[in-house]
Amino acid sequence: MIKELCKDILFLSKKAEDATKNDLQVAQDLLDTLKHHEAGCVGMAANMIGVNKKIIAVCTNDGMIAMINPKIVYKSDETYETEEGCLCHEGARPVTRYKKIKVEYLNMKFQHKTKTFTDFPAQIIQHEMDHLEGILI
Repeated sequence: MIKELCKDILFLSKKAEDATKNDLQVAQDLLDTLKHHEAGCVGMAANMIGVNKKIIAVCTNDGMIAMINPKIVYKSDETYETEEGCLCHEGARPVTRYKKIKVEYLNMKFQHKTKTFTDFPAQIIQHEMDHLEGILI
């Protein structure tokens, strides 16, 4: 189900809690909401739809995927400077991102996955992971 976007800075600044199998509908809602906003958005975190759980949805080279309890387990030495915008606020802000990351997460079937991402998909994931830490970009 498509959900309304949360723009409450205090809520968005909270660290997210681990998700459980009971939160699978949240992951689906996040994918639905991302698809609804795909013309201007490439990733979302659950707190952006008002749920404080560790779930993100991102557009990758393989399509849109949900990541439950994602954790970055490797970051390359190579970084770059860029600017990012967010549906939660106006304008763009400067950030430093890793060019390559490896992420462990659970998929929608609650299966453990490990995958390496580079370039723009890696950037999207890092942005959404910041949301889970209560960091607003």
